[in-house]
Amino acid sequence: MAETIFSKIIRKEIPADIVFENEHVLAFRDIKPQAPVHILIIPKVEIPSVKELSGAEHSKLLGELIDAANAIAKKEKISEIGFRLVLNCGPDAGQEVYHLHMHLLGGRKMKWPPG
Repeated sequence: MAETIFSKIIRKEIPADIVFENEHVLAFRDIKPQAPVHILIIPKVEIPSVKELSGAEHSKLLGELIDAANAIAKKEKISEIGFRLVLNCGPDAGQEVYHLHMHLLGGRKMKWPPG
């Protein structure tokens, strides 16, 4: 798999506005925010997309991403009013970086349908 910009952010070779970090997860503010709160939550292991996920190991990792999202939403004071979590998979879905990442969006009323 080709290295992505997220790999360099994980290694702190590229600066990012990091809002959460633990052993398995890193989260930082999106440089092109689509909402007042727009944070990318990524695993520290390189997984290109949702299509590569399977089994108990990845289920645990997805749980950690969700736990991080809940902690960040609380810290950003959007937990009570609502937020959106988005995982894009493939070019037609808008995936630009092929390193699994979850968008945490909030701070404004979201519309439906999203696309």
